[in-house]
Amino acid sequence: MNSSDRLLEIRNLTVDLPKTADRKYAVENVSLDIGHNEVLCLVGESGSGKSITGRAVMGLLGRTKLRVSSGEINFLGENLLKASDRRMRALRGSQIAMVFQEPMTALNPLMTMGRQLDELLKIHTKLERAQRKIRILELFRDVHLPDPERIYVSYPHEVSGGQRQRVVISMALILDPQLIIADEPTTALDVTTQAQILKLMKNLQSVRQTGLLFVTHDFGVVAEIADRVAVMQRGCLVEAGDAQEVLNNPRHPYTQALIRAVPRFAPRAKLEITNYESVLSVKSLDKVYGGSTRAVAAVKKVSFDLRKGETIGIVGESGSGKSTLARCIIRLIEPTGGQVMLKGIDFSGLPRKELAPHRKTIQMVFQDPYSSLNPRLTVGQLVAQGPIVQGISKTEAFDLAGQLLTLVGLDRNAINRYPHEFSGGQRQRIGIARALAMRPAVLVADEPVSALDVSVQAQVLALLDDIRKQFDLAMVFITHDLRVAAQICDRIAVMKFGEVVEEGPTADVFASPSHSYTRSLLDAVPGKSWERQRALNEQRA
Repeated sequence: MNSSDRLLEIRNLTVDLPKTADRKYAVENVSLDIGHNEVLCLVGESGSGKSITGRAVMGLLGRTKLRVSSGEINFLGENLLKASDRRMRALRGSQIAMVFQEPMTALNPLMTMGRQLDELLKIHTKLERAQRKIRILELFRDVHLPDPERIYVSYPHEVSGGQRQRVVISMALILDPQLIIADEPTTALDVTTQAQILKLMKNLQSVRQTGLLFVTHDFGVVAEIADRVAVMQRGCLVEAGDAQEVLNNPRHPYTQALIRAVPRFAPRAKLEITNYESVLSVKSLDKVYGGSTRAVAAVKKVSFDLRKGETIGIVGESGSGKSTLARCIIRLIEPTGGQVMLKGIDFSGLPRKELAPHRKTIQMVFQDPYSSLNPRLTVGQLVAQGPIVQGISKTEAFDLAGQLLTLVGLDRNAINRYPHEFSGGQRQRIGIARALAMRPAVLVADEPVSALDVSVQAQVLALLDDIRKQFDLAMVFITHDLRVAAQICDRIAVMKFGEVVEEGPTADVFASPSHSYTRSLLDAVPGKSWERQRALNEQRA
């Protein structure tokens, strides 16, 4: 790339970690270039330094314990590391903008979204108030927000996650910056919303001729949007090059491992059922929120049977009712109607005071391994807690906890440590061990891998499948990611607006989806074309 084509040049960037950290550098001797009208995807797992690199460009490390110790960050020939705070404030938004991962933390909950964008224009431009509103509404239309006038006067909590992310993208674009840094902007979004946002960002970037530094851990996303790719591992740049070359011919072992960990878009073989006895039977289950005048049906007449050793996937977008269904099944919330039969017992009809003896039959693994574990209890106490409540002696319960921690791939000595001492993937393993401690017949897993890096995700999926086989568990697996469903589910039920619109063996639904909604979910899977080509290349090899 010629120097005149370079928008951003990062040269030998090193960012120091605090002395108490597990390594010396967050980013070590990293060099990158981004050209005008180019998308560079920065890929790596949590802790790889990719987000720190983006924040260093924005000058947003000042309030952390991180410090740039060497290197240069040249934006249009100006070294940003030598720029004053006042100069950086002038550049942010007007020349360099950032799209953050979580729109709820990027937006002020006390201000309407129109006012938040208006504030940017008021500070950085000389437009009158009426002109500013016209500009904001035009941009809302550009990012395909429905009813821009309504969004303008709405607060962040009054719109969906996908709409909030579009507002955050609008904030990044409002001053026509030359460089946009997008830090995992689609990780928390449904697959269809993710596809829309990726297409939108690519189109806007191309039309406006901006450079885009897109931080992600998902190679499916890379296949959709990248011109070039740079891969980071533990603060170091290990591979960089043309997107198609890196995707199809990765050279570094770490890049190869990340690509291998991407869930295959191919369903596993049909399960051969030998025991048709139902462990869990859900019959016409309903859940209605609100009163008679403003009633919202979150779950409508859902029915399915689940047998020993079988996994059913409940798939759909946010708001489809899948997590509400899971919580109704396990009775974390009360269903409005219908029946849940658990090993022949009407679990949904039992009075709450009679639930305790039956709780051990059905257990749950939650989505967030951070908030689902009590930080004040040791791992041993967390895993042993359930068996102790069920009457097992403390000695036996802690011995079982040690066995289960070993089973889920953790050291037995972890029993005396606290949750904050573990990574996200390790915490999810602790959550699985805690659920298994009750020796359940049914495991309900609510988006258990959506918050994890792709390689950790692959490990946890493999662990869940091994445990299912070893314990002959029946499993209800909630997910919005059809690639994940393909890896672990024998059957899938597709939910939309509280109803199951399609159900059947995973292989059959993938091969010939009958409902238009299912087809739209399958079409929206990122990197599907690349995945098919990868499978063909492997067959030829």
